[in-house]
Amino acid sequence: MNVTVSPGDAVEQRLCVRPGTVVSLVLKARKDDKRWTAVHSSVPVFVAVAGWRSATDGSARASLRCAGTRGGTADVTASAKAPDVAGAARVVFTLHVSVVPYTTQG
Repeated sequence: MNVTVSPGDAVEQRLCVRPGTVVSLVLKARKDDKRWTAVHSSVPVFVAVAGWRSATDGSARASLRCAGTRGGTADVTASAKAPDVAGAARVVFTLHVSVVPYTTQG
């Protein structure tokens, strides 16, 4: 399953998946000078970031593995910052993931 985030998309999205689902989060290059820096899960036991790759064109891709047997919710956040500016990256996108035995939404 792919979830793509492009410039101008909403800063929050919701996703409901079945246990064991692997989600590919595709982050398209931003229009401002910020680059994607990292993806984090609020509850790795339900949704774990299994892989991260950023490209030279400013885009990035993360692989998210959902819990195999348990249901629950987690917020997956993607942060970005300008490469030539000091300071911490800021969260600019949040994916609210619900892992349920049977898909009920989106």
